[in-house]
Amino acid sequence: MKTRKIPMRTCVVTREKLPKGELIRVVRTPEGEVIIDETGKANGRGAYLKKDKEVFLKAKKNKILNKQLEVEVPDKVFDDLNDLLD
Repeated sequence: MKTRKIPMRTCVVTREKLPKGELIRVVRTPEGEVIIDETGKANGRGAYLKKDKEVFLKAKKNKILNKQLEVEVPDKVFDDLNDLLD
């Protein structure tokens, strides 16, 4: 039986290459809204974050998601990210 290839993605904060399942995707939709994409298939520009509260804090402090998604990311998105890990 053939083994399936595991998709690898890069965390925008730590620059680590990790399996897609270990990351959370944040998406800027074509309408300009910023959402958390739990399916990994939402339409729009995406950025991946490692599932770690320290990574979320660093992304918020350094405005990394703002640069990657080319839009102002609301604080509610970071609150929702922290709630996902609880």
